[in-house]
Amino acid sequence: MSVWVAIGVTAVGCYAVKLLGLLVPAGALERPLVRRLAALLPVALLAALTAQQTFVDGQALVLDARAAGVGAAAVALVLRAPFLLVVAAAVVVTAGVRALGG
Repeated sequence: MSVWVAIGVTAVGCYAVKLLGLLVPAGALERPLVRRLAALLPVALLAALTAQQTFVDGQALVLDARAAGVGAAAVALVLRAPFLLVVAAAVVVTAGVRALGG
């Protein structure tokens, strides 16, 4: 039963956040600082999620094949490679490190 309570509370919370967003005056959303923050927030959240999924295992900080793959993707991005090549580089490096026992 507690799972359904958590789902219900989450649903009500999501609805409340959506409702609060609709109640914000349009003038407040047109400010340059707010527009800039709204553009940067998804990037920051995605970066935080990627870092958490890559470098954390339970309660411990780990550096394994996933970190090597992210490093390879970063190098490919710096070299301005196409997106599919960036993903392929990360996959190949991660698989290679895991095959070598990392």
